[in-house]
Amino acid sequence: MEVLRAILVDDEINSLQNLQQKIEQFCPAIKIIVTAQQPEEAILFIHHYKPDVVFLDIDMPRMNGFKMIEELEEVDFEIVFTTAYNHYAVDAIRISAFDYLVKPVSVKDLQNCVDRLVESRTHLTMERLNLLRQSLSEKITPEDKIAIPTAEGLKFFQINKMVRIEAGEAHSTVILNDGKAVKVSTLLKELEDLLLKYRFYRIHNSHLINLSFVDRYIRGDGGEVVMQNGDTISVSKRKKDEFLKLISNG
Repeated sequence: MEVLRAILVDDEINSLQNLQQKIEQFCPAIKIIVTAQQPEEAILFIHHYKPDVVFLDIDMPRMNGFKMIEELEEVDFEIVFTTAYNHYAVDAIRISAFDYLVKPVSVKDLQNCVDRLVESRTHLTMERLNLLRQSLSEKITPEDKIAIPTAEGLKFFQINKMVRIEAGEAHSTVILNDGKAVKVSTLLKELEDLLLKYRFYRIHNSHLINLSFVDRYIRGDGGEVVMQNGDTISVSKRKKDEFLKLISNG
């Protein structure tokens, strides 16, 4: 089994020790090299030890986790952000496909995170950091990209080229405007949360559509939507009124 060398960074000693104990007890795939309570100290450790992964607290005084990353000349390791609450930055983290843990960290969430790290190290950290910076500045638009994990690694999708997304058993399939269908490792509910602000709407349990690609609506109990690429999708009865209101409001 591959063992990943890790640095833990958190200004709160209780949180730091709690995470360290859980990693040492439940995550044999992670070897903790060193821990740091000060971002400035963590930067020195990162340069010296060259870790595989850094567990990095977002909410630190003087220099938060995002600012600390900005101070590094090179980022060639995985990053798992940690935060005491689910705040605005989490959407930006998810859009750029970084992992995050909400404190107090549960053993299950930690183990799932470590499993993902071991199975699919992406080596696309700088691309994701650029996307994270853009998203944090709230400058992401439908013309921009979102990073989504696939079985092979990460794929960057241009938001306004995603026609619809269909749910599978443990995956989703993204249908693009050029006709390609790409299987991704993210569940439809997670993608719905990320894409709602970009005029995506879940018209059915299994279907999330880009409203910009709707061609016409066919009446019925719930009715059907015909997309510009010719795909026809049923609208659930309980979603019908809200969907028609969204369409009529443009």
